[in-house]
Amino acid sequence: MAIILGHTVEPPGPCNYLPDQLSSLEQLVMQDVTAEEYERMLVRGWRRFGPMYFRPACEACNRCVSLRIPTDTFQPNRSQRRARAACAHFRVEVGPPRVDESRLALYRAWHAEREQTRDWDASPLGLRDYFLQFAFPHPAAREVAYYDDTAEGGPRLVGLGICDETPQAWSAVYFFFDPAYARYSPGSANVVFQVELARARGLPHVYLGYRVQECASLRYKGTFRPHELLEGRPEPRETPRWLPPEPSGEPEP
Repeated sequence: MAIILGHTVEPPGPCNYLPDQLSSLEQLVMQDVTAEEYERMLVRGWRRFGPMYFRPACEACNRCVSLRIPTDTFQPNRSQRRARAACAHFRVEVGPPRVDESRLALYRAWHAEREQTRDWDASPLGLRDYFLQFAFPHPAAREVAYYDDTAEGGPRLVGLGICDETPQAWSAVYFFFDPAYARYSPGSANVVFQVELARARGLPHVYLGYRVQECASLRYKGTFRPHELLEGRPEPRETPRWLPPEPSGEPEP
C-alpha cells in the first residue's frame, strides 16, 4: 500500500513548453506504490519519475492534456509505418530498468544534441540521478532497449524507452536514442512498437503523457491515431472521462 512521504504544489514559475505561460506541478513523493495503485493515478492524468508522481496544477492554463492510445484500434500512418520498418532490424529487449555507463552515455549524447538543436538546458545526469529518475525500483517499471547488432565493434545500444506496465495499461514515460540513428525516426518507431507490445500483452491502452498542441516537442503525440484525451484533472473519487479529440480537419501525415 502506498505511503505518502511528501505532497507539494509548486508556486507558478516559467513554463518549459509555452514561454508566455506560468506553470505549476502537483507532486507526490511515495513509496510502496503497487502497480494497481499507480494505474488508478495514471488514468487520472498522473505521471511518474522514480518515487516522484506529478501532474499539472496550472491555474490559468490547461493545455497539457493527457493522451492515450487504444491498442485495438490504433492504425499507424504512413510515416509511422516507414519508421517502424526502418527500425525493424534492431534487436529489442524488454525488462526491468538498469543503470550502467552505456545507458548514461546514450542519454548524454542524445541530450547534448537536443541542447544544440533545440536550445534545451544542460542536463548533467550522473549515475545516481539516472537511477532515481529512470531505474528506481517499482513493480511497474520496464525498459525497452534497442540494439544494433550490425554496428561496428559489436552490439550497440541505440535507443532506450523508459516505461511502466500496470494490469490494464502501458505507459511510455521517456525515450532517448543515439543521434547518429535519427534518420531512422526511432522515436516514432518506438511508440508503434510499444503499442504492438501492449496489444500482444492484452493491455487496452498505451499512455503517452501530456500533449501540448502549441509545443513542437509534445505536439507529435497527437499524430498517433486514434487516441483519447483526458477531460480535466479528476480527483481520486471522480470517474475519469477519456474522449476522442474534436475533428481538426488536418490531413494524415
